[in-house]
Amino acid sequence: MNEKLRKLNQFTRREHTEEEVYLFDVILCDNEIDRDRERFSESALEQMKGLFIGKTGIFDHDPKSSGQTARIFDTEIVHEPEKKTSDGRPYVCLKAQAYMVRTQANADLIREIEGGIKKEVSVSCSAAKHLCSVCGADRRESACGHVSGRTYGEKICHTILEDIRDAYEWSFVAVPAQVAAGVTKFYHEKEVSEMDAQKKYEAQEKLLSQVEMQLRSEVMQLCGKAKSGAVSKALCTAAEKMDLQELMVFKQELLAEQSGVPQVQLMGECMSAVEEYHC
Repeated sequence: MNEKLRKLNQFTRREHTEEEVYLFDVILCDNEIDRDRERFSESALEQMKGLFIGKTGIFDHDPKSSGQTARIFDTEIVHEPEKKTSDGRPYVCLKAQAYMVRTQANADLIREIEGGIKKEVSVSCSAAKHLCSVCGADRRESACGHVSGRTYGEKICHTILEDIRDAYEWSFVAVPAQVAAGVTKFYHEKEVSEMDAQKKYEAQEKLLSQVEMQLRSEVMQLCGKAKSGAVSKALCTAAEKMDLQELMVFKQELLAEQSGVPQVQLMGECMSAVEEYHC
């Protein structure tokens, strides 16, 4: 996290702490043929790796400054050779690390990112070359006659985007051109640890509740064995108001009275059991 904060703070006017920022990963683009029948070459992805550092995240490619919501502070090229594109090439993507400064205004957006609602993204950039995947002709300079989407021999015709001159921004969108582009995960180390602690606490509370319920039932049965009905009723009434530790002590006292086992011995066993339940 310290290294991430160091890179992030290069874009801030003062150093921000871990508690002040929200970080998340986002796949900006890849080398898969997209819905527009275009794809980025691996060299284009390498060029964008540097160009997108520091670029802002907005909504629906609307350039209004009020729509600025996040900023990229680091990028990396991810190779997944075991995964293939639709035309059989090893899959490669450009992944970015973005941050937002936590405010009341973006609290709902953060929840939507965490919930997977705000996920898909699209990039805006300038490519100097639009090459035909079949013959290599630059489609901006001349029409080669090959139709995007058709198969020529074993080649699927599409446009290869190369020579990226500039990267403008990236946007949260409803339907991105690139199917895989979007938020892949969010992370905040303190949040994760607090979440784990909360789950552990809830599990312990559930266990203690089950133990208390079972123990109270056992104590009620022991109270019902009292010789006098009035005494039995009084004992049951008292047991209903006891907490877990009091129930365990009371149970041992009842067992001691009915079995004749010395109470001091049972009390020691009782306290050991209480400590075990709370560990």
